[in-house]
Order: sequence, then structure tokens, then C-alpha cells
Amino acid sequence: MNDPSIGTGKVVVNRAMSLDGFIAGPGHAMGWIDEHLTADTFPEVMAATGAMLVGRGTYEVAKGMAAGDTSYDGGPQFVLTHEPPGEPDPTVTFLTCGIEEAVATARSAAGGRNLEILGADVAGQCLRRGLVDEILVYVLPVLLGDGVRFSPPGLGRIDLEPVGTTRSGAVTMLRFRVLK
Repeated sequence: MNDPSIGTGKVVVNRAMSLDGFIAGPGHAMGWIDEHLTADTFPEVMAATGAMLVGRGTYEVAKGMAAGDTSYDGGPQFVLTHEPPGEPDPTVTFLTCGIEEAVATARSAAGGRNLEILGADVAGQCLRRGLVDEILVYVLPVLLGDGVRFSPPGLGRIDLEPVGTTRSGAVTMLRFRVLK
């Protein structure tokens, strides 16, 4: 997906995951992530990020959790949704277009740095269409037993090349290149 007209930044799916493969717990609970992962855990990821494209569900859950926490600044934030909220949020741009246009818009705003993809549905759409360059997985030391799986049903096979493993405290970050 590296288009020279956009810059050198990559499209990176960024996921925190329990050891048993869940990215959210029962009822889409994500508070367990903050117990282990902060903006300071892997500062190089934030430094490389120029913009974020987030799914509406993830945006709503994070908005409820954050309550003013602005420690993670991944640049301009875009939320892909079928229906923007009635009350505007000045910290994000809501997009109602297709996934390819959303990625192009957010990549342009990233200024040559990485575009971080957050949200199970948005990440799945990007992976299905071959728009992803890398996947970062933060494996957290917890077993959830149930919740939202790492990959959505029907995603199909996607081959990956391991390109790095980094540990910070109790969290292990796995980095994979998506083979095209």
C-alpha cells in the first residue's frame, strides 16, 4: 500500500491482545488493556504514527474509558462510521466513505508517517482489501476466556512475515509484515 505520492508511512494494524487471542473482553470490555499498556510502553510506535483510523465501536469504547486521558497522541484521528454522532467531537474527523477512501484520507493526513488502524471491523476491512503493510500485536499477560477475537470470522488466510519482537515490562510486542 506504500504509494509514493502519499509518503513513506505504512498502514499498520495496531492490536492489544490477551494471551488467549481476544482484543476485547465480554461486552467489548477493554479496561484490562490500560492495566498493562500505556503510551510510554512503546514510545517508538507513537513517534512513528502520523494519524489514526478508528472504527466507531472502538471510538465509543475508548471515549468512555479515556475521560480526558490524552497521553497518546497519534496525530489526527479519523473515525469510520455509517452514521456520525449527533453531537460533534472536535478531536476527530468522522468519515462515512468506503474503506479505501478512508485509508487514503487518513494516510494523507499522516504526513509521511504511519497510519495506525484501530478497531476489529476496520482492521478486517483493510486486511481483506490488501491495504495493510504491518501488524503490531501487544500480547498482554492475561487470559480473558471470551470476548472479541483477534481476527473476524471469514477473514481468510493472510500470510505474515515476523520482523521483530520487543518486550517492555510484562508486554511483548510482535511485529509482522503482511505478505502480498
